[in-house]
Amino acid sequence: MTERTAPSPPAGPAAPSDRTVLLRGGEVHSPADPFATAMVVERGHVAWVGSEGAADAFASGVDEVLDLEGALVTPAFTDAHVHTTSTGLALTGLDLSAARTLDEALALVRSYAAGRPVGEVLLGGGWDASRWPEQRHPSRAELDAATGGRPLYLPRIDVHSAVVSTALLDLVPTITGLTGYHPDEPLTAAAHHAVRAAAHGAISPAQRADAQRAALAHAASLGIGTVHECAGPEISSEDDLIGLLKLAADVPGPRVFGYWAEQVAHAKDAQRVRELGAVGAAGDLFVDGSLGSHTACLHQPYADAPHTGTAHHDAAAIAAHVAACTEEGLQAGFHAIGDAALSAVVAGVRAAAEKVGLARVRAARHRVEHAEMMTPQTIAAFAELGLTASVQPAFDAAWGGDSGMYAQRLGVERARTLNPYAALLRAGVPLAFGSDSPVTPLDPWGTVRAAAFHRTPEHRVSVRAGFTAHTRGGWRAVGRDDAGVLVPGAPADYAIWQTGELVVQAPDDRVARWSTDPRSGTPGLPDLTPGAPLPVCLRTVVAGHTVFVRPNA
Repeated sequence: MTERTAPSPPAGPAAPSDRTVLLRGGEVHSPADPFATAMVVERGHVAWVGSEGAADAFASGVDEVLDLEGALVTPAFTDAHVHTTSTGLALTGLDLSAARTLDEALALVRSYAAGRPVGEVLLGGGWDASRWPEQRHPSRAELDAATGGRPLYLPRIDVHSAVVSTALLDLVPTITGLTGYHPDEPLTAAAHHAVRAAAHGAISPAQRADAQRAALAHAASLGIGTVHECAGPEISSEDDLIGLLKLAADVPGPRVFGYWAEQVAHAKDAQRVRELGAVGAAGDLFVDGSLGSHTACLHQPYADAPHTGTAHHDAAAIAAHVAACTEEGLQAGFHAIGDAALSAVVAGVRAAAEKVGLARVRAARHRVEHAEMMTPQTIAAFAELGLTASVQPAFDAAWGGDSGMYAQRLGVERARTLNPYAALLRAGVPLAFGSDSPVTPLDPWGTVRAAAFHRTPEHRVSVRAGFTAHTRGGWRAVGRDDAGVLVPGAPADYAIWQTGELVVQAPDDRVARWSTDPRSGTPGLPDLTPGAPLPVCLRTVVAGHTVFVRPNA
């Protein structure tokens, strides 16, 4: 790309840029004009989208002209479920997601411990024993040996259980009396929350800020313009959320919408959530846990464990939270994965609607994170109650299929019902795509690919539908219908991509072939066929401010 620009003073990311920019000579993905090749940005918003010929009229009156040289311009992505500090720590710390065996994981722990200052609590994550030939987690004795007796917190990839060293247990004197404590099994429930609090409490404010900067910079480099931070007392801390929101306001980078996962009973609780800077009492307010850790709450027992998981909030508690939030004009939401947990959410939200009115509940756009074990009944209820499904297609790519972790936990037949995106869309349930990073990586095009090429074919959606869920869907999930799309008046949050031929892909290949005909008037998107190279982000812009430029682009 080449540009002609006049100098201007820097502007903070909190306010829209006052510069006027003409982008031309590329492909602009916009419903306003399916053949657009140019766009004008003014005062941090899209001012015009149209053809190359019409762009000449704007060229002399702008502060900057950017020649796209054939590149693609799209709305910036929104990742609707992120743990920013944990993501940054994974990027800069001990990441075991690439370990192929237990021995490799322990070797990585030894190497990491040897390179860190004495006295520092060691933090890591990303391990998944279901992928290892040993099919078991590291023992405490193995971790003690690998760390040289130092404190280590090592959550499983789903972050719903953790293995730790003895030295970290020693920092929590009451640990043996807490729910979820096992002498040499992964810690869950209250025991897990306690060791996580001890480990994260040892992180200095400077370490935390460095991790947050790293995560937001990485997001920007992937064309992500907005993240939804899912914080809460069982996930992070008030200081973590407040610090992140301040950092995002002060430093150029992606926008951050914060959620605080704490029960609301009355107006004082709602006001406290707002004072933290959160847009809702939602996100990881746990109704259950995860499938990988055997803590998702099921109607029938696991295929590989003689129980049905763990329930944290029942329908009555859910109803009370939703009713209180609705009455206070605050968005509510929950983490729910298992079919029993999702049944409880539906029953609770329906009870709240009976109390405060269905129209008010629908207008509040309450949300449910993950929503994996959906049934036709819960899908219909989501549509009726106006619930947004904040989902992570990369989960299916990582753990779906007839031989994946889901099948191990549930059996093949139940596993095939998970993450039914096509059925949700057919029912009219709003979808917002995210990663749950660091559970799965920030990877927006990979996320859209995972939804379009779901391991269970009947759950696949078109690339266009997946792209919309990962752009406009995230904005709609925070109550904004005017963003996440490049039309006049929308915020100028966009990304520029180096990519190949643009096509229109749908689960039915007859539709895909027809839609590549320009006469269809459908804007194309990159070819996301598995194995094809994903687009490369050249530039990311938020509110008219450039927050990432690829070197040498």
